[in-house]
Amino acid sequence: MVVTIVVAGVIGLIVTGDDHRVTISMGSPTPTATPVPFASDTEVDGTPEETARLYLSDWTARDYESMRQFVEEPPADYVAQHQAFDEATLNAPVKFVYSAVNRTGEETAELPFTAERKLVGYDMTWKTSSVLHLAVRDLVWKVLWTPATMLPDLQPGGQLNRVSLPVPAAQLVTRQDMTFPQANDAEPYLADLSARLPRPATGVSIGWALEVANPGQQPRRILEHADHPGPDRVRTTFDYFTQAAAARALDAVTQPAAVVVVQPSTGDILAVADRLGGHGAFERKFAPGSTFKTVTAAALIQAGMALDAPVGCPSAYTIPNGRTISNYQGADHGTVTFREAYALSCNTTFAQLAVERLNKDTLQAAAKTFGINATLPVGVCGTMVPPDGNDALAEDSFGQGTVEATPLCMALMAAAVKDGTWRTPRLMADAPAAQSVPLAPGVADGLRAMMTQVTLDGTAAGAGLPADTSGKTGTAEDWQGGQDHAWFVGFRGDLAFSVFVEHGGTGHDTAVPIAARFLSAL
Repeated sequence: MVVTIVVAGVIGLIVTGDDHRVTISMGSPTPTATPVPFASDTEVDGTPEETARLYLSDWTARDYESMRQFVEEPPADYVAQHQAFDEATLNAPVKFVYSAVNRTGEETAELPFTAERKLVGYDMTWKTSSVLHLAVRDLVWKVLWTPATMLPDLQPGGQLNRVSLPVPAAQLVTRQDMTFPQANDAEPYLADLSARLPRPATGVSIGWALEVANPGQQPRRILEHADHPGPDRVRTTFDYFTQAAAARALDAVTQPAAVVVVQPSTGDILAVADRLGGHGAFERKFAPGSTFKTVTAAALIQAGMALDAPVGCPSAYTIPNGRTISNYQGADHGTVTFREAYALSCNTTFAQLAVERLNKDTLQAAAKTFGINATLPVGVCGTMVPPDGNDALAEDSFGQGTVEATPLCMALMAAAVKDGTWRTPRLMADAPAAQSVPLAPGVADGLRAMMTQVTLDGTAAGAGLPADTSGKTGTAEDWQGGQDHAWFVGFRGDLAFSVFVEHGGTGHDTAVPIAARFLSAL
């Protein structure tokens, strides 16, 4: 017989003759810690692959109670969250696509997967990708679940909602059926036009959308289905590329400014880049300066003035029994042709010709032909008080008397010169056809030749304008003080424009370079 004796942790054996083994403990043994089993040295129940497969299989069958058993510490509303997700996704059947489980550690793993939901009745398959995170807990592979397991966009406390899509408001588009460029400088005008469109019906849905609503965040739309193709697209007369070029031409300008572009053959407004504030390009009137010499020239041509007739361009001209008119910076060009006087922007020439060859009625009639004092369907044009004497007539002749005009008005004037007919402006493609006023025979031809002379060797020459551009500069004094206003109006092809810079200085130095940038960008 063998006897084992343990004394204070020391084991002794006593061997007897009997074939028995006896253990005797003497004293208290030294306590030892019981080792904690790990997955690495203790057999774990199952594998991550098996847990992932069973979890996704139950998910496919919508057996959420069974799924709970695979989740480590599932929230109390675990089943309810899945049911709400199903309801939001129209209870669409789900199919999971995945490959191999990635072992990220001895006791961690993950399975990337794609969920494909066939939205019955909508001919849509919605695919989302997520990751099933797994880890060993109490010797069992468990799913570490968060709302992101259902959808990566979901955060704790978030939910997926299905919302109805109301009938959208009509959308304004350009003549090319394109949405407007960003930072287009026509926003006030588009807002006004949008406000006049018919309002969409209320209480009517054209479809639905899925939105992720996380705590403290605005709902974010991730999927939508509309039976209607989208908002009604209402065409304006704006040209996308012309509008973009006009807006970008003003980017380097620090003073309030505007560019208005009109199609001469139709009266359609192609672009409005307005940095005058509000609707300044259409509503604020300014002295047009020498650009108004175009109107005076029209009256003179109609009265029989030949383009090559010699005229004087002295530095100053004194009106009989009246005031003295001076050229800009006292320029004296001597004797020139009428065409050259226009190109050189001789104030003295036009003042003298107006006093000697025109009267208040003839100049007023010419101004009316170009929309001055007329009522427009869009915006306003300009105003002119009938001259009450030669002083006023002379001042009006070069745009420094009572005459005032908007940038829109001066663009319409340039368009009339190009086409031979003045037209009322349009902003909407479906608006009634523009009203038209033809210029007198020979007037448009003469004005086109004179405006071409300006860009060839006049006040707009050498300023970077593209070839075939015709125009007229203007530098208008501000009677209320401040620096002069800068103008340039012109045309090129079937496009007419006005550039205005409030207190911008001279037309040559400020307005013409803007026009050059605008035209070069087209």
